[in-house]
Amino acid sequence: MSDILKLTAADLAAQLRAGELSSVEATQAHLDRIAAVDGDVHAFLHVSDHAIEVAQDIDRRRAAGEELGELAGVPLAIKDVLVTTDMPSTSGSKILEGYMSPYDATVVARSRAAGLVPLGKTNMDEFAMGSSTEHSAYGPTRNPWDLDRIPGGSGGGSAAAVAAFEAPLALGSDTGGSIRQPAHVTGTVGMKPTYGGVSRYGAIALASSLDQVGPVSRTVLDSALLHDVIGGHDPHDATSLTDAWPSFAAAAREGATGEVLKGLKVGVIRELDDSGFQAGVSESFRASLAAMEAAGAEIVEVSAPHFEYGVAAYYLILPAEASSNLAKFDSVRFGMRVNVPGGTVEDVMAATRDAGFGDEVKRRVILGTYALSAGYYDAYYGSAQKVRTLIQRDFDQAFAQVDVIATPSAPTTAFRLGEQLDDPLQMYLNDVTTIPVNLAGVPGISIPSGLAAEDGLPVGIQFVAPARKDARLYRVGAALEALLVDSWGGPILDRAPILGGAR
Repeated sequence: MSDILKLTAADLAAQLRAGELSSVEATQAHLDRIAAVDGDVHAFLHVSDHAIEVAQDIDRRRAAGEELGELAGVPLAIKDVLVTTDMPSTSGSKILEGYMSPYDATVVARSRAAGLVPLGKTNMDEFAMGSSTEHSAYGPTRNPWDLDRIPGGSGGGSAAAVAAFEAPLALGSDTGGSIRQPAHVTGTVGMKPTYGGVSRYGAIALASSLDQVGPVSRTVLDSALLHDVIGGHDPHDATSLTDAWPSFAAAAREGATGEVLKGLKVGVIRELDDSGFQAGVSESFRASLAAMEAAGAEIVEVSAPHFEYGVAAYYLILPAEASSNLAKFDSVRFGMRVNVPGGTVEDVMAATRDAGFGDEVKRRVILGTYALSAGYYDAYYGSAQKVRTLIQRDFDQAFAQVDVIATPSAPTTAFRLGEQLDDPLQMYLNDVTTIPVNLAGVPGISIPSGLAAEDGLPVGIQFVAPARKDARLYRVGAALEALLVDSWGGPILDRAPILGGAR
């Protein structure tokens, strides 16, 4: 494998700026890697035909002395939930097969403007509904650590692309853990920003009050650098915050010194006991806390009594919003159309949705429509929103006592493909620690915390901060990352089988 591929995005960018490497060389190395391994991993749904042209343009501009962004020339993978003008945007669904958007999502446009080179669109659970990327209409993505296991979801394609060294950076979206849970099972870093901190314009909507776009990478600094590019106010997004955000990269670099851990109060939720977690996940979590405590942090037990209702509330709110958002796929305006000879518009619509939507999408749309129906709205959707408020209050009370909250990023390591497909409830429970973060609109980050003793697969630790305190997560995440990588003797992905490492 080319040494270029093992460079972090920050190191790759530094070599590009120094003239030690060209963007064409970096881009070609990643395209070659995709060609070599993606037949097994299936992280990509579409590989760009224009990546080398974009890289050539960056090299020309740099040679001409033009001032470019810090990440200019660095390749980027894009989750297929984000629309692009030069590649199909399907959201992992047959109903949008081949769809070409007339505009770029804001985060894509900002990435292009910053000089990043789009490599392609990554696989995902259909309309971001799933925790394993097995619900893609185009086949599952596989975990680079073990090709018989899932890479998480819904953004398993982005996480797998980064973990397999097919891309140094990726864009994802997180509605209930779709960036952080794949990061947990692939040994990567995933950041879910404060709701409204990164534009959702051009992200094909699942649940508008929960969806959030964010970065996927192999290091905390790399995620921070990409976050700096894509974040900030967007007038096209009515929920976009107008805040002036600090440099997240500066926060990550500050955190890497380790000083931030001294006196830091880290909350551990009393109600999240070990009974629901795989032993190796719990052991890694406790070891990470011990490392932070040894570096000067204070571990504080906090209570979040309503977290146990988070999954139930989420799976009423999300389907309700999804049933509304997916109503646009009506066979009339765009997307697939199944003709019904002699049929009415309703007949065509029904036939199209039957053929175009997968089982999980149908399941959630039916559930959401029921929850919003007359006579049931208050009992289901209304009650779920009240639980959401209680969870937000739990966070507020906890953050009055601590700086960040820490949890395992998911209950288990990557499970085997097909293992949970017939058990939707078990699949939903994979997001038990990540869902409350979306319900509250606060930021959360997952970083690798080790390998589980039972199976040698990666696990992650999640940090959560108050709304708008994303920079705090980059400081804390980078501080722990530095401690752990030093203790491991190198990045965790160096031990991934796809690199020939021993587990």
